[in-house]
Amino acid sequence: MQAAQLIDGGFVRHAPHEAADPDESSNAGATLSALPIVHAAPRPGATPPAPGRGGAGRWLATRLPGLLLGLVSIGAVLLAWHLATTFKLDFYVRFGNIPTPADVLAKAIEVGQSGRFGMNVLISLRRILIGFALATVAGVALGLLIGRYRLVRRLSLPALEVLRPIPAIAWVPISVMLWPDNESSIVFITFLGAFFPILLNTVHGVQSLDPVLLRAARSLGAREGAVLAHVVLPGALPHVFTGLAVGMGVAWVSLIAAEMISGQFGIGYATWEAYSLIAYPEIVLGMVVIGLLGLLCSALINLAGRALMPWHVRSAQGGRA
Repeated sequence: MQAAQLIDGGFVRHAPHEAADPDESSNAGATLSALPIVHAAPRPGATPPAPGRGGAGRWLATRLPGLLLGLVSIGAVLLAWHLATTFKLDFYVRFGNIPTPADVLAKAIEVGQSGRFGMNVLISLRRILIGFALATVAGVALGLLIGRYRLVRRLSLPALEVLRPIPAIAWVPISVMLWPDNESSIVFITFLGAFFPILLNTVHGVQSLDPVLLRAARSLGAREGAVLAHVVLPGALPHVFTGLAVGMGVAWVSLIAAEMISGQFGIGYATWEAYSLIAYPEIVLGMVVIGLLGLLCSALINLAGRALMPWHVRSAQGGRA
């Protein structure tokens, strides 16, 4: 049976055939090549892709507005600070003794040449990293167990809820008596400040997990260890990183308070010493450095979250207005 070609309304239809003649096949190919090619029209309002735009261009297009707005925000704070301290504003809140940004910058250059201030910053960073790392391991591990197993929750949660409202600063006298040296007591207070936000957010993340995911893993034959590692922990990661961000802020508050009360080194101790010596520019310099270090730590947590939760980043970008 020979192949019949039916051209109707711009479409080509081939009837079923058993064998094809080479001559007719070449004629059919010529007929098809002569037909016009119709391209799909673009959607109304669609933006054509920019030619030659690589990853760097896309990154700038998405990040540059946010960076500019951040710079505007910081610049507005600096401008308000400069105006209030230059004109010595006094409307119940007094700016007469507050140093100007130029005074703080000059003090930063001065202390940067001595090396003592930098040593205090490094000591505080070491303490915050050790305390926060211990709090992360303990908080996430215990939070997974409390959120997953009812027996662990009933045994441990009441005692933890009794300890949780106690401020970390209230632990300073006890920690000095508990630990053999001052360094360990300050790390312990930093650990306490970060531990409870991480723990509670992890528990909440495990308990808010969709039960359908757990049943699906069980029906596929996953053991309990695999369920914890591949279902529970990834599902709770958004809440875990929320706890890490909150815990980092509380850890800095606890660290600075502990260094001011019982420390001999660190950025908190240096700031309190400057207050005792009535060195106002150095006080503000310590505050600014603490804020910048906290911002750096929060940015590192955000980057780690983006690396460990690429699906969460994509869903957040998809729902962004």
